[in-house]
Amino acid sequence: MYKHYNMKQLVLPMDLERKLQENDIAYHINHLVESIPEEAFAKFYSLEGAPSYHPRMMLKIILCGYTQSAFSGRKIENLLKDSIRMMWLAQGYEPSYRTINRFRIHPEMKELLRQCFVQFRTQLVKEEIITAETIFIDGTKIEANANKFTFVWKKSVDKYHQKLIEKSNKLYDELLEQEIIPELVRENEEELTVEELTKILESLEENVAKYDELIEETKEAAERKELRRERKNPKKALKELSEMKERKEKYQKNLEILGDRNSYSKTDPDATFMRMKDDYMKNGQLKAGYNIQIATEGQFAFAYDVYPNPTDTRTLIPFLDSIEKDFFSLPKYIVADAGYGSESNYEEILEKRELEALIPYTLHRKEQKKKHKNNLFNTENWYYAEAEDCYVCPNNKRLTYRYNSHKKDKYGYQRTFKVYECEDCNGCPFRSDCTKVKEGSHRQIRINVHFEKQKAYIREKLSDENTASIYWRRKIDVEPVFGNLKANLGFSRFSVRGKEKVFNEIGLALMATNIRKLAARRTILLNEKIKNTPDLVNWTKSGVFHFKLKDFCPSLVSVLPFMLY
Repeated sequence: MYKHYNMKQLVLPMDLERKLQENDIAYHINHLVESIPEEAFAKFYSLEGAPSYHPRMMLKIILCGYTQSAFSGRKIENLLKDSIRMMWLAQGYEPSYRTINRFRIHPEMKELLRQCFVQFRTQLVKEEIITAETIFIDGTKIEANANKFTFVWKKSVDKYHQKLIEKSNKLYDELLEQEIIPELVRENEEELTVEELTKILESLEENVAKYDELIEETKEAAERKELRRERKNPKKALKELSEMKERKEKYQKNLEILGDRNSYSKTDPDATFMRMKDDYMKNGQLKAGYNIQIATEGQFAFAYDVYPNPTDTRTLIPFLDSIEKDFFSLPKYIVADAGYGSESNYEEILEKRELEALIPYTLHRKEQKKKHKNNLFNTENWYYAEAEDCYVCPNNKRLTYRYNSHKKDKYGYQRTFKVYECEDCNGCPFRSDCTKVKEGSHRQIRINVHFEKQKAYIREKLSDENTASIYWRRKIDVEPVFGNLKANLGFSRFSVRGKEKVFNEIGLALMATNIRKLAARRTILLNEKIKNTPDLVNWTKSGVFHFKLKDFCPSLVSVLPFMLY
């Protein structure tokens, strides 16, 4: 005997919600988007054209698509026809992939995503899933949607631009010497600007035009030949300067796009070439990508930003500004790995923001090793006589204070060093192991007092049992977010170009990982609660659990707030 099966008969229920499992991910998406204030959607409203799809519905289906690893508009469009949860969220609508793509790159999408992250974090704080006393910061590089071989390098642009400057200056001097053009009042004696090149070209064009008129008017062959010979130099210079002007404009445009970066891709000018961990060619090839910074707690991402520079050190301060401006107030503890440990970053967190920095400096782990502590020639192990302000080397020679040295890095941050010099290095038996200075010169050491105080503070914090336990949570908090994003969700390459569009796409992907994580955690809590409440078993099997639970089991209200309507 078979169960009844008839393709020509109407089958109930018609309500798609009844087909969803309890604690389905669609409920979390629906609750999250519905919690966003109506004001955030106001700018999507238009009085022109046909009525548009509601932005709440569009955001729901895009988020749902991303949770199912559907990152393209076409895949999301296909899910709207196949997936029950997508049909329920769209309530029968089927927007095309073009509509979906236009919506997710809409200028106001950034504000919608910001509201999503704010509402999501507020809910978790309210439920005491997170403490909101700590944020864990880390970064990862994700490949851009750009051609791997359309690169522009700053060193090459600078090199050829300098050659062009020298060549154009030389040609200008020759034209002046031959009295072909009048002398210009130059803004900069070192190089000709595009405007000055344009004026020279105009003068040359007038000069060549005069020769053309004279040649046409002259009947004598010998005179015509002589005029053509005289026209040769200005005509040749006209061609050369035209090419120089084009190249000058091209190099200036390249330098403008590059800014502080060392490279960019022609297919996505906002992307920078950087070394990726997932080097599938196994040859260390640089690929165009973006540096994604996130702030997490409880393995949930609550803030993010996109940067073109590959190093994490320079991203910390602007990222903290971005968090405060767009997402939430900074908590007490800022936790990150040694890649963020620098004097400027410590100064920003400890002194300017007056927060706790649990960020080791580069050599912190190395200093804990026995080999480092027993190294006699390591200046950190030398005795310091505070009263005399001098250090004592392994040969019992004193290094006394000489002067202060100031050093400014290429980003404008200035460091101050105290320079100490040995009283006498001549005849020292440890000279070859201690220093590489020439005979007759003495060993010098440079001490950054400000940075040394910061390092002492970090050593103390990372040795304290309470704060050390917070720092050691970093690996199990922020790293799983990247693992879920790249390995589980399959998000390893952007599908859009341009920083603004990339910002929106990574926001959708991170929110998708958050929702998946929360749904999984809710399922575990639900299963545990059901085991402890046998009467609920029959209701959960009946398929009406998700709307009966609130009425029949108020004790679960605090556990499943995203499912209660």
